[in-house]
Amino acid sequence: MPRVKNRIARIQLAAALIVGGLSLSACATNKYVDEQIAVVNGRVSAVDAKASDAGARADAAGAAAQAAAADARTANQRLDQLTARVDSLERRPITRRPRN
Repeated sequence: MPRVKNRIARIQLAAALIVGGLSLSACATNKYVDEQIAVVNGRVSAVDAKASDAGARADAAGAAAQAAAADARTANQRLDQLTARVDSLERRPITRRPRN
């Protein structure tokens, strides 16, 4: 019987160690959590910086497109003004001087 009691005590001790080890291994330390959060925050900051840069570039491209559209409107207005002049010049009769 002493062998059985000794064996049961060993099994109980092993079970207690396993349960204790598993329960303690699930806890994260503040240092570990801070390190992981710092890594994630670094990634988020990098993505945010890239997104801000892309937004600034998109704004600059939009401004350039608006300027180009304004230039195109101005060119079209000038072309419309010149079209009437060219039409009037084309309607004039061509007078040729006789060659002597």
